[in-house]
Amino acid sequence: MVEMMEGEPKKEVVTGEFVQIGVSRPPLPVTDLPEPEEVFHIKGRIGPKQLVLYVLGPSMIALGISIGSGEWLVGPRTVGGAGGFVGIGWVVLVSALLQVFYNVELGRFTVATGEAPVVAFGRVPPGFILWTPLAVGLFYLAFIWGGWAANAGESLFPLIFGRARTAAELPTVKALGAGLLLVVFVITLFGKKISRTLEIANWIMVVFILVSVAIIAIIVVPATVWGSSFASLVIPAAPPSGTSATNLGALAGFTALASGLNYVAISYYRDKGYGMGHRVGYIAGLVGGKQEEVRPSGMIFPEDPKNISRWKRWFKYLLIDQWAVFFVGALFGMMLPTMIVYQLRQTSGVPVTDLNIPTYAADQLGVHFGPFLRTWALVVGFFILFSTQLGVFDLLSRQFVDGAHAISARFRRFTQGNPRRFYYPFLLLLAGAITGFLFLLPPFRLIQVSANFSNLPAMIMPFAVIYLNRRLPKVARLRWWSYIVLLLNVVFFGFFFINFAVNELTGKPLVTF
Repeated sequence: MVEMMEGEPKKEVVTGEFVQIGVSRPPLPVTDLPEPEEVFHIKGRIGPKQLVLYVLGPSMIALGISIGSGEWLVGPRTVGGAGGFVGIGWVVLVSALLQVFYNVELGRFTVATGEAPVVAFGRVPPGFILWTPLAVGLFYLAFIWGGWAANAGESLFPLIFGRARTAAELPTVKALGAGLLLVVFVITLFGKKISRTLEIANWIMVVFILVSVAIIAIIVVPATVWGSSFASLVIPAAPPSGTSATNLGALAGFTALASGLNYVAISYYRDKGYGMGHRVGYIAGLVGGKQEEVRPSGMIFPEDPKNISRWKRWFKYLLIDQWAVFFVGALFGMMLPTMIVYQLRQTSGVPVTDLNIPTYAADQLGVHFGPFLRTWALVVGFFILFSTQLGVFDLLSRQFVDGAHAISARFRRFTQGNPRRFYYPFLLLLAGAITGFLFLLPPFRLIQVSANFSNLPAMIMPFAVIYLNRRLPKVARLRWWSYIVLLLNVVFFGFFFINFAVNELTGKPLVTF
C-alpha cells in the first residue's frame, strides 16, 4: 500500500532560469519544490501517521547498515576487552552526534537540488574529474574488502551447524558470506524502487533487532550496569589502559554509520523523493519497477515565500528522520549489544577475542541461560550483520552508477538512459571481486581496516560540503554552527585515522592507552 502512495518524479521546468553552482557541472534549472503531499500522494496535511508510513525511511536503510559490524563486533570487542565503558562511552556519543550533524549538512544539498553527494561533489573545484572519482574511491577503499560479508557468513555458520566454527572452517564461513551476496542480489531485483525494497527490509530487520537486544539486555544486564553504561556517554575520561587505538578508531568509525563515508547513504533521500529528489528520479527495481528518466544533474528552487515554506517542511522531515530515527536507533543499537557482551564477560570470565566475538554473546547466553536465548542471539546477530551486507552491497554499485551516469554522456548512451542496465551486471561483478577479497584477511581484521578507513573521508569531505552549502539559496544555507560541527568531524575522525595509519606503517601508534 505504501508503494502505491509514492508519486513519479516530475521533470518540468517552470521558470526558464538557471543557477550555476560550482564548476564543471551543468547549471541547475530553477523550478518549484514539490509539496510533500504531492510526492507521497497524501490527501490533506501530513500528520504523525503519514509521517511514519510514507515520509520517514531513508535513515532506516542507513540504520540497517549502521547496526552491524560496529555494534555487534567492534563495540563489544572494545568494551569487553577493556573491561568497562568509562573512557569509551563518550567516543560513541561524540561519534554519533558528529555524524548526524554531518548527515544533515549532506542531506541539505541533496534535498535542495536532488543531486546525490557523489554527483554534487563534482561541483567543487577543480571539478568532477577529481571529486566524483575520489568520493566513490574512498568508499571502495573502506568497503570493497568484504569484512561485512565475511562476518555475515560468520553469524550464519552456527545457525546452520549448531556450533561455533573452528579455525580450520574459516573458508566455509567466507563461502557463506559470498553466498549471501547472491541473496542480496535477488532482493534488489524486486520493487518499484530498489531503495524502497531496502527500506521495507530494513524496517523489518531493524525493529526486530532493537526489540530483541532490548529484551535480552533486560534479562541479562543489571540495572546498575544500565545506569553506568549510559552515564559513561557523558563522562570525560581517558580510555582504559591497554585499549587498542585501532579498535577505538574502528569504534569511532563504525558507531552510527561510517563517519566520513556517510554521504553514500544520502542518495536514498533522492530516491525517496525528498525535495528536488522528486524531480530528479530514482533507480527502479528490475521486477515490479518501471525505470523513469534519472536526470544527470539536479534542479534548484527560487527563493520566494511559497518555496521557502516548502523548503522548511522538507528540512524538518530530514531533521526528524536523522535525529528521531537514525540517532536514537544508532545509539541504542551500539549500547545494548555492547552492554550484553560486557555483562556476559563479567559473569563468565571468558575473555573476548577477535576470534570469538562474532558468536561470543550467543555462546555465553547459551551457557548461562539455555539454548533458546543462544539461538535467538544467533538469529539477531545474523540479521544485524546481514542488514549491513544488504545496504553496503547496494551502495557499492549505486555510488558507481550515480557518479558515472551524472558525469559521462557516453555512459548514459551505453545504458540508453537506464541505469539498471549497468547496476545489476555490476553487482555481479562486485560479488566476484568481494569473494576474492574475503579470503585475504580474517573477518574481524577486515572490519578493523574498513572502520578505520571510513575515518579518512571525514578529513576531506566536510570542506566540500561547506563549499556546496554556502552556494544554496539563502534559506537553505548552512548556519554558523554548521561550520563548527563539520570542522569537528575533521579533527575527531581525522585523529583516529592518522593514528591508525601511523600504526599500520610503523607498528607503533601515535597515541597509546
